[in-house]
Amino acid sequence: MPLATLSLGANLPSPAGPPDVTLAAALHRLASVGKVIASSALYSTAPVGFTSQPRFLNAAVTLETLHSPLSLLSSLLEIELAFGRDRLFAIPDGPRTLDLDLVLYDDFVLSLYGLELPHPRFAQRAFVLIPLNEVAPRLHDPRSGRTVAEILEAFRRTTEPLDSSVVPIESPHWPAHQS
Repeated sequence: MPLATLSLGANLPSPAGPPDVTLAAALHRLASVGKVIASSALYSTAPVGFTSQPRFLNAAVTLETLHSPLSLLSSLLEIELAFGRDRLFAIPDGPRTLDLDLVLYDDFVLSLYGLELPHPRFAQRAFVLIPLNEVAPRLHDPRSGRTVAEILEAFRRTTEPLDSSVVPIESPHWPAHQS
């Protein structure tokens, strides 16, 4: 069964509640599109791009799915919408109730309108790489051939210290790290 890796994020309350409750509820909803194999810890992360907004909560998930990449993306967008995400009027890199990004899908390399695999910026984002490294350190980026762990190590060598930008947190709503 194909393996998809997802990045989850939120920094605004949704109809489900605050971001940690939203992410936990979204994780539960992902069972409708596949089998969650592993989930990372939950992280408080500094916003990237548009910085005048609350910190985000982020996590990563690996998911076995029978959905094609486009079908999976469609399901992810439906889940976002159910949690109040409005992509039509959103500020780029702005606040959101829920963000579900398809980062990797097996060894697929795709460039379609609305979907690029691997995600084009995942290797430059600590809020994606750190949780992703927890759930899939040996997974290969099909473009570079490097593992997630290797990409994270290279990122750490070329970036300022990440001490306050990505901080693990605990939430009674988020499941304990599973892999």
